[in-house]
Amino acid sequence: MSKVSTCLWFARDGEAAARFYVSLVPGSSLGEILRAPGPWPGGEPGDVILITFTIGGQSFQALNGGAPADYGTAASIAIACADQAEVDRLWHALIAEGGTEIMCGWLRDRWGVPWQIFPDMLPRLLADPDPAVAARVFTAMQTMVKLDVAALEAAAYTAS
Repeated sequence: MSKVSTCLWFARDGEAAARFYVSLVPGSSLGEILRAPGPWPGGEPGDVILITFTIGGQSFQALNGGAPADYGTAASIAIACADQAEVDRLWHALIAEGGTEIMCGWLRDRWGVPWQIFPDMLPRLLADPDPAVAARVFTAMQTMVKLDVAALEAAAYTAS
């Protein structure tokens, strides 16, 4: 576990969330699972209180706080995907069982955690030296919920 990690708050199912998250991305792993040594506001002795894990090498913690968290949209977990197949796989897994789609590659998983699932070519296209290319890609992206690699590339390389 690195010195710095992101801590995600869950009511009681942080372990299930952590196990699910590490199953999604190669290079991910579950770490320590800490149990409460005594009663606490969120549960009983022996209940899981903290889980350490990594997603693609990034350190996280899942904390069972006893009450659900409202994540808002100020922070999210962002995953750059190699291709449309990876975008689709992650998107469908994360919205399953109660997740919700937002816009522009954003979604919330079933625990309410915000994610950005985007093709790794998107930042390159948005930073294209030709401002017309970047503008077309940006405009196309704003019409999408789940990002479409072929449509973004078409927007980049087809002048209107």
